Amino acid sequence: MMTMPGTVACPFHPRPRRRASRPHTPQQGVGPPPPVSAGRAPRVARLLALALRCQQLVQAGVIANYAALAQLGHVSRARVTQIFNLLLLAPDIQEALLFLPPTERGRDPIHLRQLQPLARVVDWREQRRLWQALLDTRASGLDR
Repeated sequence: MMTMPGTVACPFHPRPRRRASRPHTPQQGVGPPPPVSAGRAPRVARLLALALRCQQLVQAGVIANYAALAQLGHVSRARVTQIFNLLLLAPDIQEALLFLPPTERGRDPIHLRQLQPLARVVDWREQRRLWQALLDTRASGLDR
């Protein structure tokens, strides 16, 4: 086998480069973005949102049942029950929990352990009375 030095010629047609996309600039006339609120969503608000989403997944058949959900979340079935008990609260109490103001520092104003007794009450009027008592206690600072 013999190799011969040589030149290979082939057609080459360079293409013009695309310009890099420009960074996004806000439209004129639109004000500055809204300020990001300091703090974090209270834990009970996050847990209630989680319970609502997981309930949707179970109802849609994406997750077989609450036991499977506990296994997926690496928590006990008892913990799943505690979280899902938030769904037994009156709708207006759930809404109030979801829209609690962000906690800027320190402890959250309301804890899951405070809501468990309310969730065991079947009558929503009684739940609302207990909820108001809890809020009044928190406002007066006696719960510390």
